[in-house]
Amino acid sequence: MESGLGVPSLGLELPPFLIALNLLVTRTCKMDWRSLGSALLFPVQMLYYLLKAGARLLLPTRLRDLSADVVLITGGGRGIGRHLALEFAKQGAKKVILWGRTEKCLKETCETIRGMGTECNYFLCDVGNREEVYQQAKVLREKVGDVTILVNNAAVVHGRSLMDSDDDALLKTQHINTLGQFWTTKAFLPRMLELQNGHVVCINSVLSLSAIPGAIDYCTSKAASFAFMESLTLGLLSCPGVSTTTVLPFHTNTEMFQGMKVRFPNLFPPLKPETVARRTVEAVRTNTAILYLPWTMHVLIFLKSFLPQQALEEIHKFSGSYTAMNTFKGRT
Repeated sequence: MESGLGVPSLGLELPPFLIALNLLVTRTCKMDWRSLGSALLFPVQMLYYLLKAGARLLLPTRLRDLSADVVLITGGGRGIGRHLALEFAKQGAKKVILWGRTEKCLKETCETIRGMGTECNYFLCDVGNREEVYQQAKVLREKVGDVTILVNNAAVVHGRSLMDSDDDALLKTQHINTLGQFWTTKAFLPRMLELQNGHVVCINSVLSLSAIPGAIDYCTSKAASFAFMESLTLGLLSCPGVSTTTVLPFHTNTEMFQGMKVRFPNLFPPLKPETVARRTVEAVRTNTAILYLPWTMHVLIFLKSFLPQQALEEIHKFSGSYTAMNTFKGRT
C-alpha cells in the first residue's frame, strides 16, 4: 500500500518534515515549464525594478506634458486644493476644474487661475453626496469635456476622541474622505480607460499609516482611503495609459489643522501647502505611485514594521504627537 503521497506505507507515520519535503518534490516535478520559467525570472525582475528605481533618482525623468490635460481638483477652493490648482496651471495644464462646497473660495481661486491665462471653471459639489457627484460629473463632461487627471483632495476632520465625537460628524468624515473617492473615481475612471489616458491622484496623509489620538475620524478615513488607492493601483496594472499617485504628507500648515502642535516644531516643521502641491504635480508628471512628504516619513514607516508597541508609544510621547490634537481648533 501507499500513503497517498506516492510513498510506500509500512504502517508507520512519516515525520511532518518528510511529508512536507515529499509534497514539495512532487509539486516541483508536476510544475510545467512556463511556471518554472516564471519562478526563475521573478528574482531577475525584482533586481531590474530596484535598479530602475535607483536610476530614476540619479537620472532626469521624462515628464508628462500637461498641455492637453483637463484637471479636476476636489476641495479646490482653499488649502492644499487651491495650491494644487495654481500649480497645475503654472505647469501648463490645459484646463483646471474646481469642485467644492464654498462658492466664495472656489470663485476667488478660479479668477486667480484665469488671470494666469489658464481656462478654469468651478462647480459646487459635495463629494460625500453620491447623487450630486454623478450629476455634476455629467454636467462637467457636457460643458468642459473629459477629465484626464482626477485629484481627490477634499477632506474634513472632526478632531475629537471617539467618545467625544458626534455620530453625524463621524459619518460626515467617512462620507467625504473615503466614500467620496469611490464616487468621483467611478464617475471619471471609465472614460479614462476608454481613452487609455488618465491619472487618479489621492491627497492622503501619513496619519493613514501612523494614527494619533484625537483625530480618530480622520485617521480611520485616511487609512481606508489608502487601502482604496492601493487596491485601485493594482487593479489598473493591465490598463495602459491610466496611472495613480498617492500622496502622504506630514502635518501641513493649513487652516484645516490649525492649532495642532508637535513638540519640536523646528525639527518637525509643518509642510507648506505650496510645497505639497508642487511635489504632487511633479509626482504626477513623473508617474510616481507613492509620495511621502517629507522623505523622513519613510523612517517612521520602517520603524513601525518592527518596533514593539511600547517603543512606538514612547516615540509618540517624545515627539508630541500623543498630545498634538489637544490644542486643535481647525476647520471641520
